Amino acid sequence: MTKPHNKFFINGEWVEPSGRPTLDVINPATEKAFATISMGTADDVDAAAKAARAAFPAWSQSTIEERKAVIGNIIAGMKTRGDEIATAISNEMGAPMGMAKTAQLGSGIGHFANVLGILDSYKFEEIRGTTKIVKEPAGVCGFITPWNWPLNQIACKVAPAIAAGCTIVLKPSEIAPLSAYILAEIIAESGLPAGVFNLVNGDGPTVGAAISAHPEIDVVSFTGSTRAGQEVAKAAADSIKRVTQELGGKSANIILDDADLTKAVGGGVIGCFGNSGQSCNAPTRMLVPKARMAEAIEIAKAAAAKASVGDPSDDKTRLGPVVSELQFNKITTLIEKGIAEGADLIVGGPGRPEGIETGYFIQPTVFANVTNDMTIAREEIFGPVLSIIGYEDDADAVRIANETEYGLSGYVSGEPAHAEQIARQIRTGMVHINGAGPDFSSPFGGYKKSGNGREWGLEGFEEYLETKAMLGAA
Repeated sequence: MTKPHNKFFINGEWVEPSGRPTLDVINPATEKAFATISMGTADDVDAAAKAARAAFPAWSQSTIEERKAVIGNIIAGMKTRGDEIATAISNEMGAPMGMAKTAQLGSGIGHFANVLGILDSYKFEEIRGTTKIVKEPAGVCGFITPWNWPLNQIACKVAPAIAAGCTIVLKPSEIAPLSAYILAEIIAESGLPAGVFNLVNGDGPTVGAAISAHPEIDVVSFTGSTRAGQEVAKAAADSIKRVTQELGGKSANIILDDADLTKAVGGGVIGCFGNSGQSCNAPTRMLVPKARMAEAIEIAKAAAAKASVGDPSDDKTRLGPVVSELQFNKITTLIEKGIAEGADLIVGGPGRPEGIETGYFIQPTVFANVTNDMTIAREEIFGPVLSIIGYEDDADAVRIANETEYGLSGYVSGEPAHAEQIARQIRTGMVHINGAGPDFSSPFGGYKKSGNGREWGLEGFEEYLETKAMLGAA
């Protein structure tokens, strides 16, 4: 029996949707529905946007202490209901429970905690000459978030927006909506005034489009595919909204000739396969010196063998399923394309792993001797599929890394000064040097078709502020 989540959170209350369409939420490990949600309409977005607009004057003038108190209450609520949130994430998008409790839940809490630190020291006013420069809340924000890191992507938008004094209309992914539902319940008990935070479930073409185009919404922040991001920008254009986007990626992982090859290749495989490959910044193109390709292949084989695939509730599982049948079919087609175009299949391949008959499970797959013009090196696969590409020298590695329409993230392993020299030449918004992990205080975002604007850290906070010059006020 599925559990219904049939109301939206608008103006401080759980309200009935304007229409009656519903959608089953599918557990990708079982291929069965375990919950249903109501699907919103443009009328629901209108109600939420008007509530956010009405709440904005008072919340925009709230004190820093009032904002910090609310954020502290949200953090406490997330910790109290952490197991429940992690279970929801695992069920809705397939993350192994260990990962759901640490990385998925932890990142959500981390963004709220980080913004508390920003509020402790941020200067909202400064004197420049005879002018007072004031940073003010940007207004009503519309958030459209994805399914792959459902809590993380909501938190890195909602936390800074609340801290900046903005009000919010959120559309979480309809594929993975339940963790957002729990967060909304936590926010409802946090002391945040009615109308500051509003949640409407639904799909992109209906609710997402309505948020993007709504005249009462000042800022739209979207995370998802590049194709969908183009539609968001077009819908927002008529009302001259500020639009920030975190979109696709095809990140290169350059392993230099002076790197510890075993450590770098092994870590690169694990990084690519993490979250079943469903991360926009995953290091999916591994660049190794051509002379060391054979060594890299053997190391990658050994690392891939440790990527145990199975039931997300099993503590031994490292990779759960991918999120949906649509994704399963897309990834399978791209693996078959890699074989057809002549890449060397080292590990994995199309079809479920041996012994698994049900669920959207993909074999962890490694291709070697890939060339950068192959489909698997060009398209974002969004599954546990690694392409190993050989390069001649540093200049060739940089050329291959930059030869993509994306520019979200990059990775470089090698002697530190050498690695930094290469990192400076990569056209991406982020570069991880020698396996460095995420940092909630640093900006997250990309160049080119990977989007615009930044999330996380100080830069992500400032996306929700406007600048006013008060001449003669100094």
